[in-house]
Amino acid sequence: MHRQPTSSIFSKYAEIPSRPSPSYQGDVKAWRPKYSLGDKVFGAAQGGYATEVAAEEERLRPIPKGWSFFEAAGLFVTAPTSYAALVTRAGVKRGDYVLVHAAAGGVGLAAVQIAKAFGATVIATAGTAHKLSVARSYGADHVVDYKDSSWPEQVKKLTPKGRGVDVVYDSVGFIEESMKCTAWNGRLLVIGFAAGDIEKMATNRILLKNVSVVGLHWGKYEENEPETVEVVWDGLFRLMDEGKFKGTCFTDEEFVGLERVPDALRALGARETWGKVVVRVSQDGASKL
Repeated sequence: MHRQPTSSIFSKYAEIPSRPSPSYQGDVKAWRPKYSLGDKVFGAAQGGYATEVAAEEERLRPIPKGWSFFEAAGLFVTAPTSYAALVTRAGVKRGDYVLVHAAAGGVGLAAVQIAKAFGATVIATAGTAHKLSVARSYGADHVVDYKDSSWPEQVKKLTPKGRGVDVVYDSVGFIEESMKCTAWNGRLLVIGFAAGDIEKMATNRILLKNVSVVGLHWGKYEENEPETVEVVWDGLFRLMDEGKFKGTCFTDEEFVGLERVPDALRALGARETWGKVVVRVSQDGASKL
């Protein structure tokens, strides 16, 4: 779950507010809603945990064909983050070996699927046997326990002639260690620092291995590069239409109602979950809170 304490990520039927038709001059057309009443949408809005939320139209997307509200609620932030990182920033391609750290997390499972869809071989890391099995169920070709200090050597041995991986997808804070198993001309993606510490790197190692260390801040694309937002979502919807990308929501336990939000957050903080944690809210909005 990508934690955003000041936003709500959701999916539901669109409810179009009534508003007076604005008066425009010249050739500017009157406002028309993008969605109709009852359309199935998912999106995000500023706020918190609530049974109802008001979202700006541009922050909404149509729910993919065949997807449930529950599955669609897990798409925001994680899916576009991984697509923009691997495709837009790293140029992942057929034949690449891609190392995905924390591969059973929300962005991790998205990254595994996207890399596979583009023809890459995926090596996934995680910290428990269960999470490693989850990563494999989403398409990872190889799995490695990153709690084993020899993981860089294990990863390198899984690549052709031990050359190392072409792309590293890191949401944990393993860039420095990953340099040990990165190939010449490798691309290392900085996605986040789930381990807590922000790394300091020796830049001579970047030079000597001829690698690129590239950051990805998806939240800033709306502000700095809005045209890329549509390209990323178009790419994701294409993968979904082709059956190459499935929902990444945690299903080992259900969290239903706002009263279960503390339980969901505790499980998330204790690293007991995988994928994207979604709290179901009953359609009538009933809650004990």
